[in-house]
Amino acid sequence: MRATTTRRGRTRAAFIAMTAAGAMALGACGSGSSGGPGSDSTQAEEGGEGDGVEIRFSWWGSDDRHQTTQEIIDLFEEKNPGITVVPDYTDWGGYWDKLATSTAGGDTPDVITHEERFIADYANRGVLADLESLDIDTSEMQDTVIDGGRVDGTLYGLATGVNAYAMMADPQIFADAGVEVPDDTTWTWEDFVAVSGELSKAAGDGVYGTQDIGFNEAGLSILARQKGQNLYNEDGSLGVDAETVSQFFQIGLDLQENGGAPDGSRTVEIQNAGPEGSLLGTNAGGMGVWWSNQLGALSSASGHELELLRMPGETEYERTGMYFKPAMFYSVSATTEHPEESAMFVDFLLNDPEVAALQLTDRGLPSNLSVRESILGDLEAADAKVADFMADLEDEIVDGPPVPPNGAGDVQDIMIRLNSEVLFGSMTPDEAAEAFLSEVEAATSN
Repeated sequence: MRATTTRRGRTRAAFIAMTAAGAMALGACGSGSSGGPGSDSTQAEEGGEGDGVEIRFSWWGSDDRHQTTQEIIDLFEEKNPGITVVPDYTDWGGYWDKLATSTAGGDTPDVITHEERFIADYANRGVLADLESLDIDTSEMQDTVIDGGRVDGTLYGLATGVNAYAMMADPQIFADAGVEVPDDTTWTWEDFVAVSGELSKAAGDGVYGTQDIGFNEAGLSILARQKGQNLYNEDGSLGVDAETVSQFFQIGLDLQENGGAPDGSRTVEIQNAGPEGSLLGTNAGGMGVWWSNQLGALSSASGHELELLRMPGETEYERTGMYFKPAMFYSVSATTEHPEESAMFVDFLLNDPEVAALQLTDRGLPSNLSVRESILGDLEAADAKVADFMADLEDEIVDGPPVPPNGAGDVQDIMIRLNSEVLFGSMTPDEAAEAFLSEVEAATSN
């Protein structure tokens, strides 16, 4: 029997009381938990006799993230005697294989870190719980951010934080070349191509106006949304037409032809070099598109004060296309024997200011707006700039795109290959667009 039914802003008092009482009854055994008979977890303070509850939490990331997350777990256990959180972490490369294996074996973690390209697959297989049936406070989260974790109307993930796909610019490169930084409130895609070419010519010495933008489907998604389309529809089918896809590939070709971006060989080399080896990172370019949380790494690599700009075309077509992307999600296993404690842990991760003070923007700019406000004074300069930029965008963000369908994890590889074909002259933008639609439909038809 469920302890409560969650609604936004609801008090947690009844839930906490029931959790304390339930700790004794639930014990240490549980599907998706490494606990079991013989667990030496601490007895819950309010739980009377019996073992404490043990839940397992999975995530991916760097050693720094692992260390910080362990500190967060320690804090949770200190505040909630009787609940033990077992860490289950690996790097990104091994995370999804490990999660698939544990899920197939009936050993799903109780609390799971998810990513937007994979959450629909797990939701559709019945692995994840409906989070609106659990007591998790989302009153300080924006509706557009909450809805980013819905699959077919059911909430399976809550965003840890948010990022935005944006244009980044180096004002020093522009100033040295005598070219004005474009007005991002009015510029069009044609303006972007033109100013990139102008900057390349004025700067000289191997400095380019921009890095190519065609290797990430997020840029295509924004253009599609500006034109009243979506990369994917709510049912997972493709929602973008061939004309828009061709237009997107054509932008990259135009940049190459007018000198605004490097040729195909140099572009592919740069694409594989990450932020540190990018044009912006090496002071060899004035612009590039990146996720907002990468501003710090790019600024550090360049040694310059970089700026965030809106994507071109935000006032050119039917509507704005930019959106707040969930950096990652917290989900709860549908088979956990400790749903109340798992929900309590997710609530803590999202809403406790002490958690935010520890991890800052490592899992994105906090999705809880009050918590976000509480850490602004502690942010590095680049992260503070991101926070200001996101605040400026709030009134312009209409909604978020539907959750990508099963198979969407393959789409970036398709994008990279086809964009390379266009830049090397092996395919026209129209041919690449038709191939993109055909291959993505095949990849996502599950």
